[in-house]
Amino acid sequence: MLFTKKNHLIGVDIGSRSVKVAETIQKNEGRTLRNFGMADLPQGAIVEGRVKEAETIADTIKGLTQRLKIKEDNVATSISGYSVIIKKIVVGNMSDEELHENIQYEAEQYIPFDVQDVNIDFQILGAHESNPNQMNVMLVAAKAEVVDEYIELLEMADLSPRIIDVDVFALEKAFEQSYFPEENSVALVDIGANKLNVNIVKNNVSAFTRDVAVGGEEITAEIVNRLGCSFEEAEEIKLGKTPDKMPQQDLQDIVFSFVSSWCSEIRRVIDFYYSTYPNETIKRIILSGGAVKTQGFLKHLAAETSSEVEFLDPFRNLEINEKTYSKEYLSGVAPQAAICMGLASRRADDK
Repeated sequence: MLFTKKNHLIGVDIGSRSVKVAETIQKNEGRTLRNFGMADLPQGAIVEGRVKEAETIADTIKGLTQRLKIKEDNVATSISGYSVIIKKIVVGNMSDEELHENIQYEAEQYIPFDVQDVNIDFQILGAHESNPNQMNVMLVAAKAEVVDEYIELLEMADLSPRIIDVDVFALEKAFEQSYFPEENSVALVDIGANKLNVNIVKNNVSAFTRDVAVGGEEITAEIVNRLGCSFEEAEEIKLGKTPDKMPQQDLQDIVFSFVSSWCSEIRRVIDFYYSTYPNETIKRIILSGGAVKTQGFLKHLAAETSSEVEFLDPFRNLEINEKTYSKEYLSGVAPQAAICMGLASRRADDK
């Protein structure tokens, strides 16, 4: 039996350099991949999570949904960056309804924005570990103007936004759908064009999150600085499509420099988590995002953190029609598809 149309949502991940769209169908025997596709965006269309070229992005989304022959117009999307604050807080025991009435007061103590300028949501995580009179709550605040930008953008693409999620939680949803519940702490690391997200989950619940403004475009920008070429030409060089434009040793030195920096950032986040939860050990790191397949990154991160490191595969528990999507194609795009697939598993009545 399929979910009713009112609950069915399309996942739309709007990244700095590409748009991803996915659709899954829930049946009694499990989920099926109905649609997945990607389309490139020009540099500067999205900058630090802010919409700069709304018409271009809307046309790209519209073209992609038409190419995939998607009929549904209700969608889930997500945002990230400095306009989003995620904070685990401790409050006195109260009901969901009572917390809803008091959340603005609680939020004022933790967010650097005027509470009148943000959209606030929360999730009660459960009882506090050492005080039975308190409970843990995940607080999420997003600048209203950013949320409005994405709503307007999707409406320009003739879509109806039903859920505005946060990247780290969409990624967590993809992990939850694709892997067995983990009692141990697991680090979900997503690296895109210009952002690095870390979400450490325990028992499939987010315990700690951190955003860092680094990503794959740093490598591209350095190639531009070295050669004085265009951004597009530098992207081709970075991806190894024009090996005659830069000595391979020079390219490898640039890549290694930034890969080392990313690993150090992730190590710092993990060390901070250990300082907060000294009895925890992260033995597994799961990677997603367009930049995580950068040459040498996986091996370097494994050595830096002494952890098992692997790429997230959001397609692993789905029924796939291999006449439509080959295993090779889905394996190649899996890390980039993770957030989008997490969004596609959302339903309109999700919290």
